[in-house]
Amino acid sequence: MSTDKPNDEGTPGRLLIKVTRDSLPQVKDKYPFIYLEKGRMEIDDSSIKWIDCDGNVVRLPVAMLNCVLLGPGTTLTHEAVKVMAAANCGICWVGTDSMLFFASGQTPTSNTRNMQHQMKLAADPEKSLAVARRMFAYRFPDADLQKKSLQQMMGMEGLRVRKQYEELAIHYKVGWKGRRFTPGKFEMSDITNRTLTAANAALYSIISSAVHSMGYSPHIGFIHSGSPLPFIYDLADLYKHNLCIDLAFALTEAMAGEYNRHKVATEFRKRVIAADLLGKIGPDIESILGK
Repeated sequence: MSTDKPNDEGTPGRLLIKVTRDSLPQVKDKYPFIYLEKGRMEIDDSSIKWIDCDGNVVRLPVAMLNCVLLGPGTTLTHEAVKVMAAANCGICWVGTDSMLFFASGQTPTSNTRNMQHQMKLAADPEKSLAVARRMFAYRFPDADLQKKSLQQMMGMEGLRVRKQYEELAIHYKVGWKGRRFTPGKFEMSDITNRTLTAANAALYSIISSAVHSMGYSPHIGFIHSGSPLPFIYDLADLYKHNLCIDLAFALTEAMAGEYNRHKVATEFRKRVIAADLLGKIGPDIESILGK
């Protein structure tokens, strides 16, 4: 597990710290996830152990984990995957500090009850629209959405987000020319857009791990379509304002023209913890899908 610590030159470095049960946040009867990088996961006497790049050994309570996030420089054995699957512990492959989500492993014995419920709702136009209305109601609590079409609500959302950008740009005294991002050319964006892109990717990673661990499908959405992870994007819009948008404008001022990915990761992590995101995602999904 990693964190940031200044090195002798005063710049952020990488520090591997020992994982203990006391250091993990707990949601209900399982810990939500643990992030690992630069090491190897293997089996020792039918239990999972993590060997970091310095040779330190940490035993992982996979039966108490919903998901393991594997960052750069990680390897795992075939037997380790078998034990994790038997314990119903998911695996996600992510970027540094879990700031990007690449792929996940689905256990063959996973309960499909939640996914079936999600598919039934999505397959019925009226029920699908009702789910979308419940999602939009999080952002428009005082609006009457019962007679609004999906296109009308998406139009309302577009105006709301653009207004947020403009208000935050004025509040934080940041020059804002609009949301711009070119895939594969992250460094070409301005500081605000780069921070927003990184924070969005981190949020997608967290939500993806939660959705997979709860047995839902990230591919079955109710608002977004034509994209790889529509349900993830649907859910992310519920939390973006404080965790991503406000963060991007606030850090633009704080970073003073020089993008610092360690600062972005640290400040994003603080907001996720303060917002109790991991404690909210599950109940929010159940409320939205009418469970």
